[in-house]
Amino acid sequence: MSATKSVEQESVGLGWNIKQWAAAYRDGADPAELLPLLRAEIAALEAGTEGSVWIQLGTEQQLLAQIENLQAKRANGDSLPLYGVPFAVKDNIDVAGFSTTAACPEFAYQPTEDATAVHLLKQAGAIVIGKTNLDQFATGLVGTRSPYGAVKNSFNSDYISGGSSSGSAVAVAKGYVAFALGTDTAGSGRVPAGFNHIVGLKASVGAISTTGVVPACRSLDCVSIFALNSLDAERVFEVAGRFDRTDAYSRSRTMIRNTRIQRLAIPTEAPWFGDDTQAAAYEQACEHAEALGYELVKTDFSPLFELANLLYQGPWVAERYAAVGEFLAQDLPGINPVVKSIVAGGINGTAVDAFKAEYRRKDLVRKIDALFTDIDALFVPTTPRFPTMTEVNAEPVLVNSQLGTYTNFVNLADLCAIALPAKLRSDGLPFGITLIAPAWHEIALGQFAAHWQAFMTLPEAPVLLGNKSDESIVVAVVGAHLTGMPLNHQLTSRYATLLEQTLTANKYQLYALANTVPPKPGLVRVSDSALAQDSTLGNQLIVELWRIDLAGFGSFVAEIPQPLGIGTLELADGRLVKGFICEPEAVASATHISEFGGWRAYIKHLNSTK
Repeated sequence: MSATKSVEQESVGLGWNIKQWAAAYRDGADPAELLPLLRAEIAALEAGTEGSVWIQLGTEQQLLAQIENLQAKRANGDSLPLYGVPFAVKDNIDVAGFSTTAACPEFAYQPTEDATAVHLLKQAGAIVIGKTNLDQFATGLVGTRSPYGAVKNSFNSDYISGGSSSGSAVAVAKGYVAFALGTDTAGSGRVPAGFNHIVGLKASVGAISTTGVVPACRSLDCVSIFALNSLDAERVFEVAGRFDRTDAYSRSRTMIRNTRIQRLAIPTEAPWFGDDTQAAAYEQACEHAEALGYELVKTDFSPLFELANLLYQGPWVAERYAAVGEFLAQDLPGINPVVKSIVAGGINGTAVDAFKAEYRRKDLVRKIDALFTDIDALFVPTTPRFPTMTEVNAEPVLVNSQLGTYTNFVNLADLCAIALPAKLRSDGLPFGITLIAPAWHEIALGQFAAHWQAFMTLPEAPVLLGNKSDESIVVAVVGAHLTGMPLNHQLTSRYATLLEQTLTANKYQLYALANTVPPKPGLVRVSDSALAQDSTLGNQLIVELWRIDLAGFGSFVAEIPQPLGIGTLELADGRLVKGFICEPEAVASATHISEFGGWRAYIKHLNSTK
């Protein structure tokens, strides 16, 4: 399908995911033509709406300036995995050329540099379409606390969109952008994802730099990612998740060996605050999890709930006061009174109160850590209820507190989380689940998410996904396609994402094939009968797992020469994935190298003997 036809048929990129943007550019579309058309269509759709998604939709000049820089990078041969992909940025995150308001007109300033996360995404080729609305100073989970208007839910305007990253979530849900950045201190990167039926990834604290972000609670703040599917969220995280020395809270990403998620904790007693429809949707989601083969373990969540209450009842409100309290103490027309009253409470505590709360937090975290010795992740509703605008306006603080039941504890306990769409509620409103795991388990979350989303698109459990579908395959590579090896570009040029390094089952042998350029190995499975006679014939060998979309996978396989091919490999933890295999006939002229444990060690040995 030509790029011109795509533009005509699909309304200038509305609803496209990252894969579809990449396909359009491969078909000849030009960002300088496509993105201004998209911007114009967004402006037309938002014209006259009350409670805009946007605080600042970029001007055509702002857009073209970014596109010029993009074309210069391409001409320079830079790697651009997000070439020309439009994204939105929550307006408490700096973007050079745009003002930063944090949803308060009197607070606005003009940053001269991009926030680190925005800079990394631009370097990868992504284009900022605009700055999105939010609960003022990122204080709230409701999406209604903004002088720019309450952001309406993308399904039903009588209901809230969720906050504080309301504009970013709705911009993705409406298809204006392929992905968006939010922030998450108390759940702002997950609650609006659940209410708008998209993916929300909150990585480990410090995994994505917060340099250039207006702080809420600086020690807990995270930059979050909204996307149409989990694969896109992973792609964005791969780009933005970099250590940043300018951020005192940044942490180096810890590449631990991936955990296979199997046992999921569900609450023994789940509060629903009168929302029986939400409770029924969660019960159905639990049934789907069991149908997928996951084991559900009823668990006492009381340490988690107590820790969640500490966030606003403890000294962390003082962090909000440290960030913006003196500014909010002024009598300015653009200040939201609910936000002002919440943050003002942060000045009342003492240093003694802070230490006592920190001691209690540590006690609770120790109990929470113990939970994860028996289970792999928490499987919870993203929110326990789905309130209307009227209900929030009547009880803004109470409802907000209820919405944080399964989110407020996550950063305090140093956990990571991903919010995912589940089957719609019986009343047609969105319902979402959240998977929560210890820090640095983003890969495990992504693998669960891909499994979950694939099931959710089946007739047995349909969800309203459309272009949210994640059509991808995990491929194990063993030799010349490994990171840094000569053929790795065949993966990266197709926007494949590195998931992890792991081991095969103890059933394989590795050979260096003869007369191949560049040098390539052959992986051969030992037959069960041979292993039965001599178990030492089998070896565990190092492989890398890459996720690639179906279209890219097809063209990737077409480039594989004989005697190699793609088959099914068994990993050490029992998973079955697609991977490189070799025809046994090629082994006769090859060198057996299983003793090295992997191709990289063998190449290092070869180089050392030259």
